[in-house]
Amino acid sequence: MRVLTLESYYGGSHKAFLDGWQSHSGHDFSLLTLPPSKWKWRMRHAAISFAQQVNALVKSGEKWDVLFCSDMLNLAEFCGLADESIRRLPKVVYFHENQLSYPVQVESERDYQYCMTNITTAMAADAVWFNSAFHRDEFLDAIGVFLKRMPDYQPLEVIEQIRQKSSIHPPGIDPAKRGRVRSVAKTACTCTRFAAPVRILWAARWEHDKNPEDFFAAMKLLKEKGADFRLNIIGEQFRDQPEVFDWAKKYFADHIDRWGYQSSRGEYETALAESDIAVSTANHEFFGIGMLEAIAAGCYPLLPNRLSYPSIIQSLVEDKNQQQAFLYDGTVKGLATKLEPLVKDTDTARAWPTLQNIPQYLWPQRTEQMDKALIKL
Repeated sequence: MRVLTLESYYGGSHKAFLDGWQSHSGHDFSLLTLPPSKWKWRMRHAAISFAQQVNALVKSGEKWDVLFCSDMLNLAEFCGLADESIRRLPKVVYFHENQLSYPVQVESERDYQYCMTNITTAMAADAVWFNSAFHRDEFLDAIGVFLKRMPDYQPLEVIEQIRQKSSIHPPGIDPAKRGRVRSVAKTACTCTRFAAPVRILWAARWEHDKNPEDFFAAMKLLKEKGADFRLNIIGEQFRDQPEVFDWAKKYFADHIDRWGYQSSRGEYETALAESDIAVSTANHEFFGIGMLEAIAAGCYPLLPNRLSYPSIIQSLVEDKNQQQAFLYDGTVKGLATKLEPLVKDTDTARAWPTLQNIPQYLWPQRTEQMDKALIKL
């Protein structure tokens, strides 16, 4: 099949998703993109820009079987501007994120027009794909809250209409290109143990919704108890970042191995391979691909019992008792309490079972499922 693919923000997870899918897919993708900057302007003008490009391609004889776009496109507006042959195509929208529940520090900062764009895009699509069930449910709940703010003409029926054509298609990951690089030592009990000190990984955007304050507060508790550990603190940085990073860089100076954005994919993968325990403190996460990559690289995950994390752990670990070992109650004290014994006793054979279920998230299997979904549509 020929897939007309429109990506208004071709960078980050959006780019990784399309590149990964295309590299394994049996379909033929015609990819039109816009640079990953000024996202608000991208959502404003993408429909016009893509309609002009696509209409020119139609005049030159191009044809497609299906249209695929992300949530960054105003699909309803695009359809109004595109050639009739494009409007007749089955249309799929993939929600990496949404503007109704995307975290803002002050609710008054939320632009309701982008919220409405997400809603009308989902309405205009024939199939709505989400990266997690948590994201789908949060989005549909947020639509209800949003529409009830309207003074009248509240179209609440659209919630069920969108639900009926929604499905879950997690993004894929590539197998780790390098194995574990931590040194290990054999003990008298023949168990394989990481040589102390262990490395704790925090890998996320340096923004408030990833809740770095709780992470460093938990690390401070461990340090005050005399725990021996190293830190890999990585992730995308911005001009305005939480002040806690400046404090933490000084306070944990003797513990830090890696700090800041990793300049290449290779360095990023090395950071994962070097780490023993991967921690999330996120208050908001639509899926959590970075944590999944850390798990696939061999890290022991310690995740808050919220957002999409419980479902990810459930999909990887069948034993319900074992699942609880990788989740904490979401508090600073709860995180520190779970971390302390792991820092002291890192018997990996006991701590982290074989990841027999990880293939479901690798690109070959994810691609097969998404390719079939397009054919069915």
